[in-house]
Amino acid sequence: MKKYLLTILTVFIMTANSFSQIYYNPDYKFKPFKPPVDINKAEDRAEKILSEMSLEEKIQLVGGHNFFYVKGYEKYGIPQFYLSDATQGVHIRKELSSSLNKSVAFPCPLALTATWNTQLAYEYAKCIGEECRAGDIAVLLGPGMNIYRISQNGRNFEYFGEDPFLAARMIENYVAGVQSTGTIATLKHFLCNNNEYHRRTTNAIVDERTIHEIYTPAFKAGIDAGALAVMTAYNQVNGEWAGQSKFVIENLLRNSLGFKWLVMSDWWSTWDPEKTIKSGLDLEMPGDPLMDKPAFQKRGDITVKKNAMRLIEEGKVSESDIDRMAKNIMKTFIAMGLYDRPVKDLQYLNNFKYHEEIALQTARESITLLKNRNNLLPVSPNKKILLTGDFVETLPKGGGSADVEGYDIITMYEALKNRFGDMINYVKEPSDDEIKNADIVFLSVGTLDSEGWDRPFSLPRKTEENILRIVSLNPNTVVIVNSGGGIRMTGWYDKAGAILYAWYPGQNGNIALAEALAGDINPSGKLPMTIEKEFKDSPGYGYVPEDADLNTNWDDDLNMDFPINNIEYKEGVLVGYRWYDTKNIEPLFPFGFGLSYTSFKYDNLKIEPDKLDENGKIKVSFEITNTGSRDGAEVAQLYIKDIEASVLRPEKELKGFHKVFLKKGETKRIEIELTKKDFAYWDVKTHDWKTEPGEFEILIGTSSRDILLRGKLAL
Repeated sequence: MKKYLLTILTVFIMTANSFSQIYYNPDYKFKPFKPPVDINKAEDRAEKILSEMSLEEKIQLVGGHNFFYVKGYEKYGIPQFYLSDATQGVHIRKELSSSLNKSVAFPCPLALTATWNTQLAYEYAKCIGEECRAGDIAVLLGPGMNIYRISQNGRNFEYFGEDPFLAARMIENYVAGVQSTGTIATLKHFLCNNNEYHRRTTNAIVDERTIHEIYTPAFKAGIDAGALAVMTAYNQVNGEWAGQSKFVIENLLRNSLGFKWLVMSDWWSTWDPEKTIKSGLDLEMPGDPLMDKPAFQKRGDITVKKNAMRLIEEGKVSESDIDRMAKNIMKTFIAMGLYDRPVKDLQYLNNFKYHEEIALQTARESITLLKNRNNLLPVSPNKKILLTGDFVETLPKGGGSADVEGYDIITMYEALKNRFGDMINYVKEPSDDEIKNADIVFLSVGTLDSEGWDRPFSLPRKTEENILRIVSLNPNTVVIVNSGGGIRMTGWYDKAGAILYAWYPGQNGNIALAEALAGDINPSGKLPMTIEKEFKDSPGYGYVPEDADLNTNWDDDLNMDFPINNIEYKEGVLVGYRWYDTKNIEPLFPFGFGLSYTSFKYDNLKIEPDKLDENGKIKVSFEITNTGSRDGAEVAQLYIKDIEASVLRPEKELKGFHKVFLKKGETKRIEIELTKKDFAYWDVKTHDWKTEPGEFEILIGTSSRDILLRGKLAL
């Protein structure tokens, strides 16, 4: 292991009364990624190559090659480049690339977001970028970053939660981490791909203000961090498929958000080659038709590669349109230096042990304790523990393109048996007496979410009945939830002794689970989304047509004969906690919520100065004291509230957070800086951000519902 790696992640001795220190590198400071080759030089070189290419060669370049490659031309010094999924590790497609035999399965990105640790996001992504380099992968098809609008979305596990500010801070660090290794990061899926239910025939009807306040801030943060690629979505946005929408790509992504690099389509997501060429898209993936599916056969070969020459001859597009596409592709790879060095670098194989450590640290910091009646956890010594449930012997994970197999998998049973020894008794189908006679029951439940379809908010009826049976027979039941999003817990929440969210933990994350249950570490995860009591409480409720069932297979996902499903985002900017707080709907667990084995006191709020001028900054500071008997970490959250506004503003909006580790009895002063932009909303009249003079409340708390300090400032 390289010496610099050892200095970044401190190794801590863990005892029953200690906490694994949060990942913290005192020398780390976020910096946007700067490509090694200046954009102007990259453009000049791309134009020179372009001048030597034939029209047919340029057309072949702007469509994918062999499903997951960008075509190369040896005579022009252009290598072919491999593109691989996904956000939580490297998805190995053995039929296409044999360069990487294994890759670390990290905790899912929603779990990463539950850490609220931006430095860890950088390091997590850097590890994945290194594995890309080891595997000859030029472009990582991630991070996935669509906003968590509905709990049923099958891809929530791939994304970064419901809040645009939190997602933006995690994404900018993720992008910088991946690209620091020389691997191109791809922001996806642009735009409003917020459900998997017949996603290809979904039309997201969303207004201008909502787009800018909710659905683009994370993309903007990724762009400002230096991301070199963006992938468009499958769905329509206001009546046009995103991959061929001039509004989505040219007007919004390029002009409004300022993106200058490679824009690619998602696989088989464009339907009109003329619109595709004119939209601002550069690379149509995979570039060849999907002809083995009936709905696609009806449309024929509608790819850019097949139709561009005809469209040029008919005068519907020009060769300059193709030149623009080809130039953007080439300049992006040139800027990253990929025409002048190999992608593959086997030295990164030496870092896999460190990658495993980061995966484990992510799992440790992501574990979110939601309930702990009478301090049932951590488990006291010499208790008789019954272990049962769904994911005891198998590793829960999300499916689809984000699936990462991992290696040296550690199951829940193995991790718990290793930690608790003879205290643990695993029974697949325990009797009533076995449940009653246990001192504590560990009950594993959850979901297996996937790309391609949504899943119900409620667990299957038999699972619900089994949970209710066990928690009724033994009130000391710890329900361990592995899921890629929120699930319905209303039917049994009050009867459970403890509830612990362990997400999709990655290949070694069950070690962290065992540590948390035993008290070797102190949970510090906070929910990156709201968990509602019932799905009908959700702002996205009703997106599935009446009397329709949730599709659960790939054939349904590829069914283009399914009628267009118009989903109107009626909630506007009131997504997630903004909805529940503003509408005064009580959730089961609020955004930002998570318990600890210790307690914290907030005190001495200062706002300096108490007035903000045009170019000024506000410093908000306060003290946090660990008042409990254990070391632990806390995530302090800063929300703002516009007391009186001319437009609808949410009850509160997250505008700052800070994760801090405190030894028992320790006090630290936290500082969070605010600028004028933090108080702005998107004005549809001027098509720009606007701040209104007046009073704002500064709210400091441990979740969106648990506000402990309040102050005011004037703008």
